[in-house]
Amino acid sequence: MDALRLMTRRNVVRGIAAAAASFTFPCPSRAQSAARIVVIGGGFGGAACARALRRIDAKLQVALIEPNKVFTACPFSNEVIAGLREIEAQQFGYDRISAEGITVIAQAAVKIDPQKRSVGLADGTSLAYDRLVLAPGIDLRFDALPGYDEATAAKMPHAWKAGEQTILLRRQLEVMEDGGLVALAVPASPSRCPPAPYERASLIAHYLKAKKPRSKIIILDAKDAIPQQRLFEKAWKELYPGMIERISLSQGGRVVSVDASTNTLVTDFGNYDAKVANVIPPQKAGRIADIAGAVDNTGWCPIDPVTFASRLVPDIHVIGDACIGGAIPKSASAANAEAKACAGAVASLISGASPAMPKLDGTCYNTVAPGYAFSLSGSYQPKDDIFAEIEGSGFTSPVDASRETRLRESDIAQSWYHTITAETFG
Repeated sequence: MDALRLMTRRNVVRGIAAAAASFTFPCPSRAQSAARIVVIGGGFGGAACARALRRIDAKLQVALIEPNKVFTACPFSNEVIAGLREIEAQQFGYDRISAEGITVIAQAAVKIDPQKRSVGLADGTSLAYDRLVLAPGIDLRFDALPGYDEATAAKMPHAWKAGEQTILLRRQLEVMEDGGLVALAVPASPSRCPPAPYERASLIAHYLKAKKPRSKIIILDAKDAIPQQRLFEKAWKELYPGMIERISLSQGGRVVSVDASTNTLVTDFGNYDAKVANVIPPQKAGRIADIAGAVDNTGWCPIDPVTFASRLVPDIHVIGDACIGGAIPKSASAANAEAKACAGAVASLISGASPAMPKLDGTCYNTVAPGYAFSLSGSYQPKDDIFAEIEGSGFTSPVDASRETRLRESDIAQSWYHTITAETFG
């Protein structure tokens, strides 16, 4: 039996559901009962934060602004691309959130006035707040890669926001003739879910191995080292020998431009003509964070890691992918943990109490084939104005683990997804 610190299904459920209990929440007060808290963004961070706030004190006036009536989750969307699940398994509504007394507003936030503490909506109305939580996720920097813009994404999909782009990439793989080249362009850090491009390459290889075995995948990478590199490389050698090639930054793998007319990706040292080109551009904080004035020159939002308060704008907090999190990765697991910690901090500030020091736990699962997965996890606390990994808390699956262990981690990954989506949206 492998000596592996794997979480059981029960621990997955307990670990996510108990996260809110790890923070010291203040007692409700008269002042707190009238507080108006607006949350922008209905993903894993924003939806979880809104629910946590209401559970701390049902008298809080909590509004969740999210223009999409259905949320499409990114975790496990790579399985949709590979034909292993349908997009409906990624989609969730907000009915249960509304039922908890949260006002869900299906509009886009288009303006923020920090002085008046108001949010302008797309229909011209506005919403006042005492505290504002931004959870806008990422936007794609279409200006960062010559030749690649929103129109180009219709031919060379990024699929980095789950939904139509996910289906587009899947359809392109389905119609590609056997023997075609699939190219993945991977940006430099920071980006959402750093291991996800390599999981995607693995699952595409699984599809091609079964359906189009003469095809190849090339990963054109703007990084040298990647998360869990030895695990990915071992899996590729074991499962997909000769099918996946990765060209790193120092080998000339950085994509510097694209030509959509020929499906060509141009790198520092050569051009690659692909039948299917999956171009993941550089990223930045969601646009509303920039409108709010919470974004610095990195494109991301600096925060106080104890309260998640913006360092640039008063009475605004930022969670999830948009914030500068230090060592904690941009992931659904991290956003969920940040949401609960932020809710506790906001409630404390409203009541006049000192916010508790947060401890955030994050886990990332990577599936490289059905029944074959591995994971990376850690715990994080504020240190020197950012989140730092707590010494000794980090864990990654052993490289030499058995296939039985890989199967067990695959089952746990599925349990994690079911639990986090049920807790956030169910």
